Amino acid sequence: MSEQNFSTIDFDRKLIESLPSNGPRYTSYPTADRFNTQFTESNYISALKHRSSGALDKPLSLYIHIPFCNTICFYCGCNKIATKDRSVADRYIDYLEKETQLLRPHLKGQHRLEQLHFGGGTPTFLSDEQFQRIFSIIGDTFELIDNGEYSIEIDPRKVTKENIQNLAKLGLNRMSVGIQDFNPDVQAAVNRIQSEEETRTVIEAARENGFKSVSVDLIYGLPHQTLDSIKTTLDKTLALSPDRLALYHYAHLPHLFMPQRRIDDAAIPSSQTKLDILQYAVQRLTDEGYLFIGMDHFAKPQDELSIALQQGRLQRNFQGYSTYAECDLIGLGVSSIGKVGNVYAQNERGLDIYYAKIDAGQLPIMRGYTLNKDDLLRRGIIQALMCRFSLSMLPFEEQYSIRFRDYFATEMAELKQMEEYGLVEIEPQFIWVTDKGRFLIRNIAMIFDAHLRHSKTTATYSKTV
Repeated sequence: MSEQNFSTIDFDRKLIESLPSNGPRYTSYPTADRFNTQFTESNYISALKHRSSGALDKPLSLYIHIPFCNTICFYCGCNKIATKDRSVADRYIDYLEKETQLLRPHLKGQHRLEQLHFGGGTPTFLSDEQFQRIFSIIGDTFELIDNGEYSIEIDPRKVTKENIQNLAKLGLNRMSVGIQDFNPDVQAAVNRIQSEEETRTVIEAARENGFKSVSVDLIYGLPHQTLDSIKTTLDKTLALSPDRLALYHYAHLPHLFMPQRRIDDAAIPSSQTKLDILQYAVQRLTDEGYLFIGMDHFAKPQDELSIALQQGRLQRNFQGYSTYAECDLIGLGVSSIGKVGNVYAQNERGLDIYYAKIDAGQLPIMRGYTLNKDDLLRRGIIQALMCRFSLSMLPFEEQYSIRFRDYFATEMAELKQMEEYGLVEIEPQFIWVTDKGRFLIRNIAMIFDAHLRHSKTTATYSKTV
């Protein structure tokens, strides 16, 4: 396979049903469930100092977690706090500022931000004035650049055209809009009533104010969804002409996420119906001209993600697929995750302990992980498979002084089985993922996950398809 065609997908339903159905999403390797509490603030500071010494000449990305929501969507598994009192965010912003001040001595100087992302929770819980204050805090330590990738997650139910205009003035230029489903019965069942009109208003406002990309999120497997109902939702969604579309599988885990206990188990569609929905959606999106980027993401051919995929520049990080080269990532706020060099670091998940550590003059690190040589090797391999759907063995052999086929003898034997399934093609120095395999890329990547192979975890992974 000397040339890849990213415009086609081979949805092999029987094979999908036969393969292991749960696995990591690989926004990182090792995955976050492998982080440990032996990793402390001092480990993170060492990594920051190593970067500041000039040893790591990588672009910088900033993630800011806003945990507040006006209401709770019953399907949600994010770290969030339900409240209608916007003033609670004032105190939170105070601590974002304090956390930034604690980081500043270890960063040395004002750093150019290639990427900025606001996640949650609901970032648009914040008022225009609160956003203005956060950007002032950002500007004290970081420099926004003209061609940066600055994104935010939007809940259209509480956002006006004026809010979008103000976000654009601050420098945000990409947005992800939560839709999930337009069917009234589904919306009522998950406590997220959202009209087509308010969704359109936000997307049109984004385009009017120069946002370069608008992505929308849909979820399949929600209560009361049917094949017919998803057809209507897709009709309405495609009428909005999003640049990107993510189609996530709902993971019903009420023992882990309390709001999901409000969902009627009997109303959740069967596995057969969920596959019907997925198969239809994939075909519909490709018929409409969207390219399958990977996993559950689609984009218009002219979108930056599609161009990066075809040029072999696509990357993957904690926020999903990205067009930029792999960045070091600074995480601010409760539960946020950073990646600097060969370490991952995650902040405390609870608001009170997050505040207490910062009050004590400490960076609020809860856990983390320092990658060893084998981790770095496997991270590079998984990144290549997930983002380029191909792998050249020679660069890894040269960088890590290994014979690829000997080092990964067990993995190559398992890949041979994948080749028999038609998911990959193996050449002497290359591994190619086929059109059929691209839809099952998580199953292929899992072969190279040493932690998954050798270490137990208490994590519950989502379905690979």
